[in-house]
Amino acid sequence: MGIAMFIKKEAGPKFVTLKDGTRMSRSDLPPADTSRWVASRKARVVQAVEAGLITVETACEIYGLSGEELQSWLAAARAHGADALKATNVQRYRQPKGE
Repeated sequence: MGIAMFIKKEAGPKFVTLKDGTRMSRSDLPPADTSRWVASRKARVVQAVEAGLITVETACEIYGLSGEELQSWLAAARAHGADALKATNVQRYRQPKGE
């Protein structure tokens, strides 16, 4: 008697081509149990969402993020690049209240 193996079919593309011409697949994303969010891991999730590899909803579900937190990563990266995702730079790139 053999052991049956099942592979979960993920919705969406298997890979995407990023703006710089490199390819990204789900295997390039941080592990689902990531608890320490360094800028490079945040940037991979942002790239995946922006390129259509995963949706905002899927990213939030996989990583246990709030929609507001992920949206803040997306906005910071769009406005200032990946450097804005570094914890040490958050205050530098944060918009003053009222703007």
